[in-house]
Order: sequence, then C-alpha cells, then structure tokens
Amino acid sequence: MQGEGVVDHLERPSPLTDKERVMIQDSWAKVYQNCDDVGVAILVRLFVNFPSSKQYFTQFKHIEEPEELERSAQLRKHAHRVMNAINTLVESLDNSDKVASVLKLVGKAHALRHKVEPVYFKILSGVILEVLGEEFPEVVTPEVAAAWTKLLATVYCSITTVYEEVGWTKLSTSTG
Repeated sequence: MQGEGVVDHLERPSPLTDKERVMIQDSWAKVYQNCDDVGVAILVRLFVNFPSSKQYFTQFKHIEEPEELERSAQLRKHAHRVMNAINTLVESLDNSDKVASVLKLVGKAHALRHKVEPVYFKILSGVILEVLGEEFPEVVTPEVAAAWTKLLATVYCSITTVYEEVGWTKLSTSTG
C-alpha cells in the first residue's frame, strides 16, 4: 500500500500530450524572459489575496503593503527560487524522472522543513494561472491556459503524494 493509491480524494490528470507540452514550453519561454518580475507579481498576489500564506515567512509576514512586499529582498529571493523550480519542471516535461525528483525535493522541503500546508500549492497554482493570463494574454490563450491547468493539477497531486509519503498529518480541518 506504500505510495500508490495514497491520494484517493484527488484525481490525477491524464499525462500531458505532446501538443500540451509544447504549448507550455513555448508560453513559458516568453514568461521566463521576465522571470523576476513575474515571480514577484505571483508572490505578491498570493500574499495580498491569501494573507495566511505569509505565516511561513518570518522576514515579511508582517508586511501589509503590496509595494513594500515587492521591495522585500527575501520575497524577491523566494520568487526567484519558485520561478527557477517551475523552469526546471517545464524544461524537463519530457523527462518524468526529473519532474518527479524536483517535485519530491520541493514537497519534502515544504512538508518537513517549512511545515507548509499542502493546500497552499493549490492556491499558488490558481494565482500562477491568474497572473500569467493577465500579464501575457497574447501568449496564454484559453487552450494554453488549459494545458497549464493540467500541469499545475499534476504538480499539486504529486506534491500531495510526497506529503503523505513523509507522514504529513493534516493540521487544518478544511475539506478538499
């Protein structure tokens, strides 16, 4: 019973098609040209719209103003790490072992070291889609957005599985 079937409340999306993979990689190439600004925009939107997500960041959890968040060196540093992790995933979409390895590292760090509730990965996925759609409307068409949605749902399922493998116990009583 180890590993397989642990996440029975989430349905894992079907694997990305070649077309979806190309759409994600092509759109990401344009997004990644502005990786630092986009990463900051994503995290600022996350922290403004979901203030409870700041609780895991001692350096800026008390900052309320979006402009001040944008200037935070710690936020900028974490935004850069998030964008680089996404970049590694996107570049490795044709290498499932590499994708699994990256997600395992991210999942373990956030579960064991940072103690981040896994639901924040789902929330972050929504924020990523929202920001990419707003900032790059000519690139993130509805068809491209659908491919990104599928990828981010797969990421969330994988991260949740890692959490369960490391013995994460749900701290909140939220349903999902």
